[in-house]
Amino acid sequence: MSGGPVGVALVGAGVISGQYLTALSSFPDVRVLSVADLDVERARAQAEAFGVPAHGDVASALAIPEVEIVVNLTIPAAHAEVATAALQAGKHVYGEKPLALAPSDGAKILAEAQARGLRVGSAPDTFLGAGLQSATRAVRAGLIGEPVSATAVTQGPGPESWHPSPEFLFQYGAGPLFDIGPYYLTALVSLFGSVTRVAATSRQAREQRVIGSGPKAGTVFDVEVPTHVHALLDFASGPSTSATFSFDSAVSRRMIEITGTEGTLSLPDPNTFEGPLRIQKFGEEEWRDLPVAGTTAGRGVGVLDMARALRSGGRHRASGELAQHVLELMASITDSGERHGFVGLESGAPAVETLPEDWDPVAPTLT
Repeated sequence: MSGGPVGVALVGAGVISGQYLTALSSFPDVRVLSVADLDVERARAQAEAFGVPAHGDVASALAIPEVEIVVNLTIPAAHAEVATAALQAGKHVYGEKPLALAPSDGAKILAEAQARGLRVGSAPDTFLGAGLQSATRAVRAGLIGEPVSATAVTQGPGPESWHPSPEFLFQYGAGPLFDIGPYYLTALVSLFGSVTRVAATSRQAREQRVIGSGPKAGTVFDVEVPTHVHALLDFASGPSTSATFSFDSAVSRRMIEITGTEGTLSLPDPNTFEGPLRIQKFGEEEWRDLPVAGTTAGRGVGVLDMARALRSGGRHRASGELAQHVLELMASITDSGERHGFVGLESGAPAVETLPEDWDPVAPTLT
């Protein structure tokens, strides 16, 4: 299509689909045309709940001519397969994180898209929210001087206590690094650029966990991945980062702090779109709040940015190339945790422009 709102279809009607459908249904520049799932009844329920005109299996969604972007919300193990099928059907793809389970699979997705002249986008898009965009503007404006280092921590007891079916979050392609890590790593890479090398340690606290809620409460399942990972990252632009990703802590912490030559910036939780954003400069005894400007529309703003870029011919920000670098970064952290040494990265991250402060997701811009 050459103009007008961009048609999208969601593949995967699980827990996260409600957040996407809430946001996308409010954006005039996109039209949600179908919800698809292996469980067609689940797809039907989500379609009816959000007024989506069609539902069915994946093939039915890919067959709709007006669908231009497929939003891939399947489990990580299916990301590459669904993305490839959508590209082969002539559709652009925006997927949930991670882009794929392995960098080699991510590279194949990008190559398929390039060969067909199609776009790939990927979550997380939280770095496009008001909090992290304001943080990026603050750093680039020199409010803390030259960035020297960053500290990133996400830790807690794990999702098995609240998620009704958490087994996949403890399988290959998930765990705290691949499930929660993309929010933190994407925020840092979008701000600082490419990572050149990493070193890490990792461990698994328990071999089994117990589902704590829902119809499967009390069910014991196996843990297949490390549940505590600590990594050191070197960025090509200069800063270094210490990062911790853990499902093994009784205490929950969510933080990113950036230290510069003139002060320290405390960023909001990168799994959110809002603030607070705080700064403390040398000589100051207390943190003080900085103003936050931008969108807080939620998951789906990356899809909207991609849709608008599709019409304008510009670059979308939550790109497949950015996701591929983060995927290689996570794979390198995993490799380092097993080998106990520094691991270099081959891919580079594209520069990411900040959104204009007045970027409005509910303003109709495509006619």
